[in-house]
Amino acid sequence: MKRLVSTTASMTLVAFSVLAQDPVVGTWKTQVGTTAAIDECAQGYCITMKTGNSAGKRIGSFQGRNGNFTGTIVEPESKKTFTGVLTLSGDTVHMRGCTMKVICVSLIWTRL
Repeated sequence: MKRLVSTTASMTLVAFSVLAQDPVVGTWKTQVGTTAAIDECAQGYCITMKTGNSAGKRIGSFQGRNGNFTGTIVEPESKKTFTGVLTLSGDTVHMRGCTMKVICVSLIWTRL
């Protein structure tokens, strides 16, 4: 009986951890067709490229919750760092960032 209670408690904890995960966590298709993963990390959330020339490289980090985040993202090809916002709407991530407050870009990624 004691073992059954322990197993049930462990399963409940795992289920709660999965349910508590922010919806922004997942694998996303970028505008150029590559894929990127958004995962929890020490900075809040981190973006790591999964495919393409920059596969395996961390290209961004951000903080926030409830679908609204702020942080930075590095454009892998140009190496420019953009500071801005990321918003989650269903299975779409919208990012808008600027570098040197002059050059701004917008990106839309979709969940895979």
